[in-house]
Parts: sequence; structure tokens; C-alpha cells
Amino acid sequence: MAISKKRKQELIDSYVEMLSQSQGVIVTNYRGLTVSQVETVRNTLRELNSPYHVIKNTLFKVALEQAGMPVPEEMLIGPAAASFCYDELPATAKALTALTKNMDALKIKGGLMSNSVMDVADIKALALLPPREVLLAQVVGGFQAPISGLATALSGILRSLVYVVQARREQLEGSGA
Repeated sequence: MAISKKRKQELIDSYVEMLSQSQGVIVTNYRGLTVSQVETVRNTLRELNSPYHVIKNTLFKVALEQAGMPVPEEMLIGPAAASFCYDELPATAKALTALTKNMDALKIKGGLMSNSVMDVADIKALALLPPREVLLAQVVGGFQAPISGLATALSGILRSLVYVVQARREQLEGSGA
């Protein structure tokens, strides 16, 4: 079934729009999935604000070029679907990685993040990252630790100074005051 030129341009424009709004894209091979499995993938990713779309490879290549992004030719061979991650890319990577364990036919091909091409190993490494809130807590803890240490050190110095002043006062009181 041939697609009209107008429809092709609409798809390209749609891809460019989704690429410009997303934090990254994860491309998968969906061949062999049942309709209910595709719906499971879509519903899971929709909850993460990462819509999952079957893509036309040649039109997606054009969209990537128009968006000024690298074109990962090896990912765009055969049937492909893309998850456009509007929020957290690690959460989407984690969800897709978990889904591949339950659905043998679903295969991650790779992805794009910040104009960088990611392979399957990169996506799996991204999936191992803790959630955003945990990372932020770790950063805050990292900033807080040196400040806490400084406060402890300063209080120790002040405590020592108080002991010295108190000892000197006792010495002066005992010597003939």
C-alpha cells in the first residue's frame, strides 16, 4: 500500500516534533509480537510518558536528518518501533529491558540521547541507573557530607577553645584572686 506524499511529509513532521520534545529515543524490533503484547508495551510506556510508535525507517531517517541528529543506520534495518522519552530516559530503558525478559520477540536495537547513538549495552546500563529522586538524594548527600564534616570540625575547635579558657580561668582563680 503506497503512502501519499502528503502523508509521508506528515509522518516526517510528526517524527521531527517528537524528536525535538523527547529526552531520547529507544528503537526496538517488534517483529513477532502479538497485538496484545504490543498493547502491553504501549500501555507500559505510556505511563512513563514515552509513547511507542511503529516507525517507517526511511521517513524516520529523513526526520533524524532534519532534526540534526545522527542517523543510526544499523538500528533502522527491518521492522522498527521507537519509544520517544519525554520524561526520564532511564525509566523507559528499565521498562523496555524488563519487557524484553517477558517477551522474547521484543528486541532493543539501540537509541539516541543528546545527539549520541547508544547501543544495546548503553541502554541496559541506563536501565541500571537508580530513579531520578534517588540520584538527586545522592547528590544532595554528597554536598551535605563535607559541610557536616566542616561543622563537626569547627565545633571541636570551639569546644577545645572553651576548655582552654575555662582551665585558664580556674588557674587564675586558684592563684590568688
